[in-house]
Amino acid sequence: MSDSKVIDILKKAIILEQQGQSFYRSVAEQTGSEAVKNIFTIMADEEKMHEKILTDQAVKYQQSGKFESGIELGEPEEFSSQVLTEKIKEQISASSYEAASISAAVAFEQRSVALYSERAKAAGDEAEKELYSELAKWEQTHLTFVSGIYDDLLEAAYYDSSYWPF
Repeated sequence: MSDSKVIDILKKAIILEQQGQSFYRSVAEQTGSEAVKNIFTIMADEEKMHEKILTDQAVKYQQSGKFESGIELGEPEEFSSQVLTEKIKEQISASSYEAASISAAVAFEQRSVALYSERAKAAGDEAEKELYSELAKWEQTHLTFVSGIYDDLLEAAYYDSSYWPF
């Protein structure tokens, strides 16, 4: 793969992380739910960390033509506990701003997982493959969490007669 293509992919990934930060911080600032605020703040912080790692890798790649190996991302925040999930479901309804934000987060995280998974498969450089695999794992953690919340909200609305005029 050409150097310009590798840099283009890194730029796209950095932009995606910046958009995630902006979105998650905005929701955290606007929500009335303390549980949603907490989760979206954590996710924004994690996206900021990913942006820094990708930016550092882009600089390294431009200097040496290689990705730095052995980058430690740590483990994704384990915030999907049943208690937190229940707090979110108690604090928001399926037709609220927060629920719409969670739906948007699902779409955002799906794009991130797809980008990083595709790059991990296509990468010829082992350090690049490792980087994108780790990022895909992080984003999959986010996706699993927000998808679960969204599905639970939809199910609750399905059985709640106040949503239906018939």
